[in-house]
Amino acid sequence: MKTARLDLRGPRSEDFPVYRDFFADAAASQFYGGPMEADRAWRVLATDLGHWSLRGYGRWSVVERASGLMIGGCGLWWPEGYPRSELTWWIVPSARRNGYALEASRAAIAFGYDRLGWDLVETHMNDDNVAARALVQKLGGTKILREKFPDELERDIFGLPRPH
Repeated sequence: MKTARLDLRGPRSEDFPVYRDFFADAAASQFYGGPMEADRAWRVLATDLGHWSLRGYGRWSVVERASGLMIGGCGLWWPEGYPRSELTWWIVPSARRNGYALEASRAAIAFGYDRLGWDLVETHMNDDNVAARALVQKLGGTKILREKFPDELERDIFGLPRPH
């Protein structure tokens, strides 16, 4: 899938160095289960690959078209045991503050509505993730409830409208 500045493509084994470096960075990955050693980051990549096979959708690798560099991941996923689906994203620190998460998220939301036929695309995040909450506001998200997840954290759930 393409946006104005990005290619969203399925994850590949050659994406591993980006996963490894992102998840090794404590500040960058604090809301994504990090920091973690390389073997655990590899499992995140394997999970992203497997989710596509198991569910038919998942998190894309986000590639900045101008440079050809992978700069993060974004997409929809619904891990086994979780009560609901989720729009999720991560962007490497050097590519942040360029609107890439917003651009990729809009494409993922449209995919959820238009290709998957979902009635509602949702997201949720750690209460302390200020940047994610700001992005949800830009996406027009509305808090629909608060729920406890299998990891014992309570999270606000936001419904996301279809992009214009």
